[in-house]
Amino acid sequence: MVIQRIFRAVIMGPPGSGKGTVSARIAKTFGLKHVSSGDILRANIEAQTELGLLMKSCIDQGQLAPDDVMSRLILSDLRAMDRSSWLIDGFPRTVSQSEALDDAYSVDTVINLNVPFETIKQRLSSRWTHLLSGRVYNVDFNPPKVPGFDDVTGEPLAQRDDDTPETVTRRLKAYQTQTEPVLEYYRSKGVLEIFSGTETNKIWPHVEAFLHSKLSPIKQKVS
Repeated sequence: MVIQRIFRAVIMGPPGSGKGTVSARIAKTFGLKHVSSGDILRANIEAQTELGLLMKSCIDQGQLAPDDVMSRLILSDLRAMDRSSWLIDGFPRTVSQSEALDDAYSVDTVINLNVPFETIKQRLSSRWTHLLSGRVYNVDFNPPKVPGFDDVTGEPLAQRDDDTPETVTRRLKAYQTQTEPVLEYYRSKGVLEIFSGTETNKIWPHVEAFLHSKLSPIKQKVS
């Protein structure tokens, strides 16, 4: 029998960097549970939980959710999978959120996808979304099976208003300002790994090899 200790990771990268695609491959290849902050947020708003209503109020007013509310929301879900290995996508986004996560769990590695902004602008103009679920497709490298329609529901896809070049530029600058301190936080802890490139399919083998190297030594055989 092979016993493997719990492994916990965070994936970071600007919108359009390929986080969703890489996350799905990590989950499939290594058996980690993919924890998406966006999915958790949508589920809580839909279920009208206390935290979901609080988050919806912030969104409706065009405000960012307070760090403590966002942290409570995500940590509540993580506690439900306490003995699982997971990969978090979309959290933490501030140093305060990072500290809250660290107080609750030991993060083994933080994967940062470093993709040039010009590449991302080009990608996002080719991006289509299933608005109800948040599933994202790209006509260049991750197209839907039927052009213009969601693979799961068959419903029409839409292009988001915030995928226009001007809005993308603004979002990327905001991301950079907000997350640079988070990257520094994890760099100082020695758990940050940066993967640079312009194509997800070329970045992925390096991510895969790195995770194999991280996970192999923590397996031990017992009789």
